[in-house]
Amino acid sequence: MTKGKKKKMPAKPDGADTPPLSNEKERRVIAQVYALGEPLCESDGLELVCVEYHREPRGRVLRLYIDKPGGVTLDDCVSVSRQIGDLLDVSLDTIGAYSLEVSSPGPNRPLGRRRDFVKYQGNTAEIRTSQPINGKKRFKGKLDGMSDDDTVNLRMNDAVAAIPHALISRARLVNYTEKTDVNIRH
Repeated sequence: MTKGKKKKMPAKPDGADTPPLSNEKERRVIAQVYALGEPLCESDGLELVCVEYHREPRGRVLRLYIDKPGGVTLDDCVSVSRQIGDLLDVSLDTIGAYSLEVSSPGPNRPLGRRRDFVKYQGNTAEIRTSQPINGKKRFKGKLDGMSDDDTVNLRMNDAVAAIPHALISRARLVNYTEKTDVNIRH
């Protein structure tokens, strides 16, 4: 479910638990959207799962993924889109035009914040990095948590890849549902 809307927003200071990105301006935008969006979502009984801000063929896109137990509805997406859109219009200076989208995370749930890699430990994930690690930029395996040195551990067959969080450009669970979550008793 996606609700799109054109908005403008500025760069603001970076947050500590935002997903890693190669572009510092994008990081600042994402940190500011998390700061505005998390309290808004929590007040509606929703979780702000992930925020993405990047260039696509049709222009800049600011994408928010939201969730709640039992899943989100189109009305949830519309409500968050309107509220966050209004907050961004009032609270932020402009950095140019972009499209605002609010969506459910779906079965390929995005991961970005450090806590996500711990919360979904044991589930299958695909990770892309901005720079090669041992000659590879794409990894797929079972999440094995995070190390104290800020690396995500991904178990691939009999080996464990240690992927620095700062090098992760994209990470998603693979075919995830609450029914397939290895951390939930069924």
